[in-house]
Amino acid sequence: MFLTTSVHFLFLVFLGMLSLVLFLIIIVLIYSFYQYRESVQIFKWSEVINKKISEVIVYGEEDRSADTDFSAASASPSFRNLFLQKLAESEKKFSGAAQSKLKDLFQEYGLQEEALKKLNQKKEHIIAGGIQELTAMQVEEALPKISTFLTHHSAQVYQEAQYAMVNFKGFEGLHFLNSISSKISEWQQLRLLISITHVPENSGDSIKKWMESSNDSVVIFTLKLLRKFQILSLYPTVTGLLGHSSVDIRIQAVQTLLSLENSSTIAHLMETYPHQPNEVQKEILKIMKKSKDQFSTDFLKNQLLNNADTGIKVYAAEALCALDKQEYLTEISQDETSSEELVQIIKYALQEKVC
Repeated sequence: MFLTTSVHFLFLVFLGMLSLVLFLIIIVLIYSFYQYRESVQIFKWSEVINKKISEVIVYGEEDRSADTDFSAASASPSFRNLFLQKLAESEKKFSGAAQSKLKDLFQEYGLQEEALKKLNQKKEHIIAGGIQELTAMQVEEALPKISTFLTHHSAQVYQEAQYAMVNFKGFEGLHFLNSISSKISEWQQLRLLISITHVPENSGDSIKKWMESSNDSVVIFTLKLLRKFQILSLYPTVTGLLGHSSVDIRIQAVQTLLSLENSSTIAHLMETYPHQPNEVQKEILKIMKKSKDQFSTDFLKNQLLNNADTGIKVYAAEALCALDKQEYLTEISQDETSSEELVQIIKYALQEKVC
């Protein structure tokens, strides 16, 4: 009797598990079918939207043919959201009159409200997407709202807000550098630099303040800004950064000194060289190679012959090659007292023809 009851119980458990598995399979199939239908719908909508955008750019407003499929779909919120995304993506690919036509299309279908609604959402990617779309379509009245996201906890959101501020206001939009505590990524720095087309003449105090920031990425970005716009007046401030606690900032400062180079640059780099960590010393040697200033010849010879670091020797040999000192390098390589390592380094520099 006990055995029969146990078998019956196990059979019921098996049926229960089988039913659960079948239920889960049905759910997965329904979800997959739904996803498939959605993908097909998005593909069809994308074709309709791409056709509309192409017609607007190629033919303009007056020559556009009536598109019943587009008109019928344009009432759908999902369609309008996809339309917004496509317009923002297309704006990056075109300029001039084509960009203007895309913005006209944005206004014609009242998509501004759609984008603004995204700024009130809770999901970070939706907010970031809304900022992107409003920026691409140059909706300047959205700027006050966008500025509130500069301190958002999500990097995805505050980076888009930073880019929007600079895209709309240029150099003036960099005011967030005064208080930003988060790191500005390399990619974000590039985006911001591309968006800035000029630096006002009276901006020296602001730039100097950023160079004194406790946020290393702000200092690095500012040094890149100096290089792009050749702000020579801040040369002394840059030299002061050669004593910064961050090695990365010191390296960026060395690169900036080359860009803002004056007659005392090489002498100053030679003076600070002994006090620099290995990474910065190598950067200084790279700068001497690029500068091709004959004043550094003896210094480079000393580094090649007397520095114990192999990497330093390599950079010194390459720099001497750039200064047309191949004859000297050949003599050293043929000297019987030269070490095998030194000979190989010199041969490498000469064979690479780095000069």
